[in-house]
Amino acid sequence: MPRIRVASDAGRGEKTAVYVSKIQQKLRDWFSLHGRDLPWRRNLDPYAILVSEFMLQQTQVATVIPFYERWLKRFPDFASLAVAEEQEVLRFWQGLGYYARARNLHRAAQAVCAEYGGVLPADEVLIGRLPGVGRYTAGALASFAFNRAVPAVDANIARVLARLDDLRIPIDSVAGLRRLWQLAAELVPNDSPRLHNWALMELGALVCTPRNPKCHACPVRGECQASEPEELPVKKARRPVVDVVEACLFQIENHHLRMERSSGARWSGLWRLPRLDAVPEGTPLCEERYAFTHHRVLLKVFGGPPGSLGEKGELVELSALHRLPMAAADARVVKRLLDLPTG
Repeated sequence: MPRIRVASDAGRGEKTAVYVSKIQQKLRDWFSLHGRDLPWRRNLDPYAILVSEFMLQQTQVATVIPFYERWLKRFPDFASLAVAEEQEVLRFWQGLGYYARARNLHRAAQAVCAEYGGVLPADEVLIGRLPGVGRYTAGALASFAFNRAVPAVDANIARVLARLDDLRIPIDSVAGLRRLWQLAAELVPNDSPRLHNWALMELGALVCTPRNPKCHACPVRGECQASEPEELPVKKARRPVVDVVEACLFQIENHHLRMERSSGARWSGLWRLPRLDAVPEGTPLCEERYAFTHHRVLLKVFGGPPGSLGEKGELVELSALHRLPMAAADARVVKRLLDLPTG
């Protein structure tokens, strides 16, 4: 019988399936009235849901929607994505950032075609073996695509569960993660688990927000144990942000721009303006800021006559630039200085 810890008159205790059932029903009723009409909730094709889950990692819903719709027009199924060239895959991902997601999605499609005949397996263990698929994504796919009664804990759900349980240990610790997944497993119903997990996720996105949670509008406020919800969830101390200055070359020769294709792990396969070994003296053409992991980067862009700052990279026709998959900061610089179309 599923159990979830709650506060009782006798202190910290347990309540049985009656308590769990109440939460499940309240979530289901609330979601039927307030759930957003998102394209990946209308299209229950496992491939389309896989695409949405990869795109939604670290990216907001409003940003993802146009990319998701454009992606499905170009790559409508596992087979079409599996045979695509990586450069084209990265180009259609351009603007979403975190390009490792695109490469992993590409490899996942190839694995599904090679190992499962182009059909995503329904089992979360098998799904979890695909490139780029972690515990959350495996659970989400099994639940959303196949309506299997398995837990899925993303950032929104983790916040809801931590507050519901008044969890006072860091949710990114081993013990904290273990408790969150235990709670999620205890709550997920056999009946309509897809709707349940959608509802938990939606509650975190719309009501149980990181700041200024709308507790008055929460359907499970009577079951929530958090006295100070904005203090939760607790997380381990973050690494300090490191400021970095980079310099790059913006050099045009006979209607060609110097570019270089990165081979590093983070930017692999993407085109960038050639990086300079040191920051030159003088005033840059422009500056661009971007961030990755715990770094905050100031990119300074320098120009000059051909050869004045070296001849790094290779020459690319200006008319072909919009077809190159570029790192987001570099794409913004090129767009600004040349006033080129974005795609």
